[in-house]
Amino acid sequence: MDLNALKAKLDTLQSKPQQGGKIDYSTIFWKPTIGKQQIRIVPSAYDASNPFTELKFYYGITNKVMISPSNFGDKDPIALFAGKLREGEYNKENYVLAKKLDAKNRIFVPVVVRGEEDKGTRLWQFGKQVYEELLALAVDDEIGDYTDIVGGRDLTIETVGPESTGTPYNKSSVRVRLKTSPLSEDATKVETWTNEQPDPKTGLFKVYSFDEMKSALEKWLSPEDNEPEIANNPNSFPTKAAAAPPTGNFSLDTSNVKKTKNDQFDTLFSDDKDGENDDLPF
Repeated sequence: MDLNALKAKLDTLQSKPQQGGKIDYSTIFWKPTIGKQQIRIVPSAYDASNPFTELKFYYGITNKVMISPSNFGDKDPIALFAGKLREGEYNKENYVLAKKLDAKNRIFVPVVVRGEEDKGTRLWQFGKQVYEELLALAVDDEIGDYTDIVGGRDLTIETVGPESTGTPYNKSSVRVRLKTSPLSEDATKVETWTNEQPDPKTGLFKVYSFDEMKSALEKWLSPEDNEPEIANNPNSFPTKAAAAPPTGNFSLDTSNVKKTKNDQFDTLFSDDKDGENDDLPF
């Protein structure tokens, strides 16, 4: 057994806040600021073969960002519902609604930020574009394993703001340093940074039950039946207002039986609650 990895895991579990407590996400996540910053991606303490962790999230169903239970091998009512919308004969409105309901991938990787080494290993989270850039560098034979603690490479992250992107969001790009270098000359720091890491799959995001996610989707589908809800986003992602609910009548049943959206929703999940339905998209 890797005793250092087990110790790091124990430290992570023991450092979780008690129920009702708050997590200081600034000590867990690193977010690039406008300009250039130098970082080092370090090997994951939880998967030696791959530093990247992919997780699926829902934005816009409520004011909260909801993590998909499929990340943990559990049933996801929203994914199942979106899958049902795509069944049968093509229906444009159903297809548009299914696209709105698709979970979004976010990728997490452990990093040490140069000049901020005292803050330890933190998680950098990003989307598809940055992920593709990092993967392209990883498979480039001339670059090699940039996470290697002895002969790896630092990365320069350059971030521009909305005035450059033409959107409300910042945009980051990645360049690899030409010169290889050790993670640190201090063996103690290397051991700390590679073993004491936050685990993106453990304790950082509230995991909602099947029924809670089903209820959130049901409210989103029928906003006229619910009062507006104000909620605080408990994680590090930017808070977004709930997406506009669907308008018009959606044919959620591929049969010719005409039902209300609520009736169709209940029918869809009536046999799934007890785990009988294994027709799941994961």
